[in-house]
Amino acid sequence: MDRRKFLAASTTVGATAVAAGIGGQMLSNKRFSVSTSSEKLAAPAAKPKPLPRNTSLNIPGLSPFYTPNADFYRVDTALVVPQVSPATWKLRIHGMVDNPMTVTFGELTRRPMVEHDVTLTCVSESVGGGYIGNARWEGALLADLLREARIQPGADQIVMRDVNGMNLGVATEPVMDGRASLLAVGMNGQPLPVEHGFPVRVVVPGLYGYASACKWVVDMELTTFGAFDAYWVQRGWSQQAPIKTESRIDVPKAGSSLAAGKVAVAGVAWAQHRGIEAVEVSIDGTWYPATLAAQDTIDTWRQWYYIWDAAAGQHTLKVRATDKTGRTQTAAVHRPEPNGATGYHTIGVTVT
Repeated sequence: MDRRKFLAASTTVGATAVAAGIGGQMLSNKRFSVSTSSEKLAAPAAKPKPLPRNTSLNIPGLSPFYTPNADFYRVDTALVVPQVSPATWKLRIHGMVDNPMTVTFGELTRRPMVEHDVTLTCVSESVGGGYIGNARWEGALLADLLREARIQPGADQIVMRDVNGMNLGVATEPVMDGRASLLAVGMNGQPLPVEHGFPVRVVVPGLYGYASACKWVVDMELTTFGAFDAYWVQRGWSQQAPIKTESRIDVPKAGSSLAAGKVAVAGVAWAQHRGIEAVEVSIDGTWYPATLAAQDTIDTWRQWYYIWDAAAGQHTLKVRATDKTGRTQTAAVHRPEPNGATGYHTIGVTVT
């Protein structure tokens, strides 16, 4: 069980309540198991730009540009995956709005659909870890719905709740600033998988998931940060959740034994909604510029590689990235709490 699921279980009011809640949900799932196969994604209102050439470097062991749905990480507090039928799904928008509204799944999918590539990152991601993935998401623009609801001045937080009542708090400003924040119904050309929030989830580029990536979303309340602390904020995580500029070495693997000669050092770097400008690789303390794959959108990770002329011996490899604002990731090592881990991904290899 990952850390978030452990926290969710350990902070539940009592073991009896946990048993009753899980047992009730499991019984419900036996009676009803939602299927995504009958759902068909609508054509996007505008054809997305084709993926730039050389976005994928096709280096063995390097993370693919698009993470397959089956391999995409999952972190949430649902001990049993919710089964939500599109026929009964509704999203309520209320609170500090002049026009409270409720939207059905049919009404949502009749809105203009947008496809956008976005890399999602969990704040629990350790330096060099795997809680990150990239996908092409399809959905309706959340900002358009919120404009129709007419947000009142001062409403600086959107509290989003899932079908189980779990709440996340996202700042209103990044949702409304023009980025492609989606009520997503599709993932990599398929209906949203059940474990990733079917029928509808939220995708906000540039923010860690604990503040924005609400799966199985059914409720949005416009409020203020002063009036309400969301679930993870109550547990010590930051209210604001911009993703830090980070990078990872995918190949070679830590502890590898390599043959002397030309070795491809490769990985991914990310700075969602800022984009990656440069990546550097350190070999035993000396930094070298890496070659970058083409940038898709500033909301996705970017592949990179460096060809190293490896000599026999023990070697230490590090990586650092610089985003398009000119900010280079910090070498300071910090754990994920309260707003994301920092430091250089560092591995050791042996060359013979």
